[in-house]
Amino acid sequence: MAGGKTANEYREQEEEENHEKEMKKEEEEEEKEVPVPNPTEKNGDEKAMMTPWEQHSGVIKLSRYDYNAPASLLLHSHSGFLITCTIKREKSATKEALSILEKNCRPGFIKQAWSWALMMAGKVLSPAKAEAEDKDGVTDLSLVKLTRNGLLLFIYPNNMFPDTVNIVSNIIQSLESGSTSLPVWCHRIFPIQATCRLNEKELQEVVSMLVKKFLASKQGKLERPLKFAVGYNRRGIEDTKFAKENSNGSNAFSLLDRNKCFSVVASAVNDVVEDSVVDLRSPELSILVELLPLSRVPNGSLVVAVSALPRNLVSTKPRLCVKALTSNTKEGSVAH
Repeated sequence: MAGGKTANEYREQEEEENHEKEMKKEEEEEEKEVPVPNPTEKNGDEKAMMTPWEQHSGVIKLSRYDYNAPASLLLHSHSGFLITCTIKREKSATKEALSILEKNCRPGFIKQAWSWALMMAGKVLSPAKAEAEDKDGVTDLSLVKLTRNGLLLFIYPNNMFPDTVNIVSNIIQSLESGSTSLPVWCHRIFPIQATCRLNEKELQEVVSMLVKKFLASKQGKLERPLKFAVGYNRRGIEDTKFAKENSNGSNAFSLLDRNKCFSVVASAVNDVVEDSVVDLRSPELSILVELLPLSRVPNGSLVVAVSALPRNLVSTKPRLCVKALTSNTKEGSVAH
């Protein structure tokens, strides 16, 4: 029908409305929490008290989901950040993550792709006013909708590949030095250097490219043989009914097998560095592969995020993963 909306447009509108309802519900829950003194006020009386929502809403504008992002991830490689956070506190973690990233990315680099009006102190900003206030100090990162709780995925446009490893390294250093306050909701930030479809050819190409980049950054200062390790987080997708029913005869689903994926990645590393050995205790290079639980993608379309990380950004116990932002991370309350 001329001028009418398509089924996809109606679905996107409905999902956005549901998302805003969920965010508003979480906002109301946060406002019930014990308020803290406003540091800008001299006296800590009731008038100077601020809820956690108010503390963040004055400086961070929360992203809408970018519903074009999943399709782009199927076609192009992207860089970005995969963040684990406290379950049912994804909204607070989103604002906290944007604040952390803004402080650690070079000025002017981050420009938010989508913005929406925040509700604060009972006041709703009009879309026009929110857009006007969103012109400066926001980000190029898109927020991608996932099917798992306790996870946030931010990606850059497919033509933009900042040094995400260096950004996360700076974040961890600032937290360890005490120059940055410890996050409350965010637990780990996995720097995504590249993404690809989960098949042997693409995964080998991405791993080879990242290993070469890692070697170039070290300028021949690596010990030989090169000690490396491989980490693979499938986030339970291998146990879904669809994956089990299609595991035979599918190249994509064959790589859901942990040993098969390890073999493909290790082979790619050995092709680039012949003098290399697996060392799970003290690897100098860690190849981490994270299966992304994307929403709004066809069944069987699997995408992974891949990074080649130095030893200072990973922990090996109890499993190989990116280093936690805080030492008291409660693993039971975050997505693995």
